[in-house]
Amino acid sequence: MITSFFKLLKNEKPLTVAGAINPYSALLAKKTGIKALYISGAGVANASFGLPDLALTSLDNVLEDLRRIRGISDLPILVDCDTGWGSALNISKTTKEMISAGASGIHIEDQVSEKRCGHRPNKEIVSSDEMCDRMKAARDAISDDDFMLMARTDAFAKEGLERTIERAEKYIEAGANALFPEAITSLKDYKALSEKISVPILANITEFGMTPLFSKTELKNAGVSIILHPLSAFREMSKAALEVYSSISQEGSVEKILEKMQSRDELYEILDYHTYEKKIDDLFSKE
Repeated sequence: MITSFFKLLKNEKPLTVAGAINPYSALLAKKTGIKALYISGAGVANASFGLPDLALTSLDNVLEDLRRIRGISDLPILVDCDTGWGSALNISKTTKEMISAGASGIHIEDQVSEKRCGHRPNKEIVSSDEMCDRMKAARDAISDDDFMLMARTDAFAKEGLERTIERAEKYIEAGANALFPEAITSLKDYKALSEKISVPILANITEFGMTPLFSKTELKNAGVSIILHPLSAFREMSKAALEVYSSISQEGSVEKILEKMQSRDELYEILDYHTYEKKIDDLFSKE
């Protein structure tokens, strides 16, 4: 049984959510005590396709990563659905397929379809009416009250705090039951949002972006309900992989960095390898 985000929030606030780029990452996250996962649109583009986060991946691309991770993990998963991949009918289809593939929640944003990373300049956003149509289309496709429909807004960088609050209130009225205000720059602004907004608020604590790396305690005091670390593990994995490839390329050996690597025994423990292997042994012993 997969626990919903809202049930987790009853016992843990703020709730930490960590990004997983593949099923093995999901296993690693659970091993450390992480209770909820995230599939980032940037993560799908970067890790699964080697592409920048510029609306170059499709609904099916994201669904494939979701199905693979859901196949191995029983943790709730929040999925980045960008702008929903189309008009109201498309957004309805997107929502239904996400639910069918095992998502516990999704977020849809108010950028234009030719979207950019939320921490890059020159973002453009649609009207609040158009975003409300996106929320209504998604909400109409949801039958489970515990499913999280999160409205992401990029209005803060374009229009400021007051307009962000105004938009958020409209999005909630249209069906959103959680809010993702992107690229917030101060705890004071999170506090102002939490005092006005009636649904859980997510803080995107992505490295090297516009939002400082606030602590869990600071964000809790500012009224944040969910703390997202979308690609932290992926960034560290990538840095480590470069070191390994450089060692192979330049020295022809990995001996100097061997102690940094995950051992075979550690890998097998994460995968529960010996349980699988025993099933094969048992099968052959019966013959």
